[in-house]
Amino acid sequence: MENNNSRRTFLKTGTVGMAGITIIPGIVMGKATGKTSRVSPSDKLNIAAVGIGGMGHSNLSEMATENIVALCDIDWRYAARTFNEFPKAKRYWDYRKMYEELGKSIDAVLVATADHSHAIIAAGAITMGKHVYVQKPLTHSVYESRLLTRLADRYNVATQMGNQGASAGGTNKTLEWLWNGEIGEVTSVDASTDRPIWPQGLNRPALEDVIPDTLNWDLFIGSAPMRPYNNIYHPWNWRGWWDFGTGALGDMACHILHTAFKGLQLKYPTKVQGTSTVVMADCCPTAEKVIFTFPERGVKDNLKLPEVKITWYDGGFTPPRPAGADGRDLNNCTIFPMGQKIR
Repeated sequence: MENNNSRRTFLKTGTVGMAGITIIPGIVMGKATGKTSRVSPSDKLNIAAVGIGGMGHSNLSEMATENIVALCDIDWRYAARTFNEFPKAKRYWDYRKMYEELGKSIDAVLVATADHSHAIIAAGAITMGKHVYVQKPLTHSVYESRLLTRLADRYNVATQMGNQGASAGGTNKTLEWLWNGEIGEVTSVDASTDRPIWPQGLNRPALEDVIPDTLNWDLFIGSAPMRPYNNIYHPWNWRGWWDFGTGALGDMACHILHTAFKGLQLKYPTKVQGTSTVVMADCCPTAEKVIFTFPERGVKDNLKLPEVKITWYDGGFTPPRPAGADGRDLNNCTIFPMGQKIR
């Protein structure tokens, strides 16, 4: 008998079983629905994207087999190459207008804007019953992350956070070593990054620049307090400013500490101790060292999970170099992913 399940039906009825999966390549969905032929245009997902100039462009290239029906960005010059690659997609400045006009026809939404606007854009999509893929870091605050978690459960949609490296070979190998007992009980983890590679540790600019015609500054500000435009904020450099980004720790720890959190079954720390260079009112510090203490977590298979301390370094602060690492760039270590050391 012919399998008449469409990809959209599969998403709607299979959300629980697909936890953590949002955008699925056509060949995979074809197999899942019993269809081995090329996916028909009417059977593709209708995807809208908000924030398409940076990582959004990269993400959309992985979704190009679907119907990219709408593209939204507050900077049309920065977004120009993406607009050009998807000429049939309707263009928007404001995601709210996009939701209003196309909400009934959209199946999924990609969110790859500045950190401070992730939650409100994703929450709007989820409450409309849309599946969402949100770039890391998931949100700008802990409260926002908890809110999205509750909304995803309530509206029963498939969700995923973009976290490059989470399924890399080095990550999987380290997890195997941990769970096979080849490393033993882990009580300490050092993690470091060479970030920030954008401006941090600065006072707010005194000068106000002319806003380009291709940029809607008011829409970029969004829910953040209004401030005069300066070209130091956008594009990309917003990461170092408290109102828009989360600094080197927020930007990179979701990548680098993924292995430790998954492999060691970590949840919430019982203690956090931080030191840094000067903390400014508007800008993240240039460098910091943060020690997280996590409680004992019982046993996973045959591996005991005792109390563990994770020490984070960025901005030039670095962990002690392990024996045998002389001359090696630990940020490009081939054994442990993205500079992470476990002992």
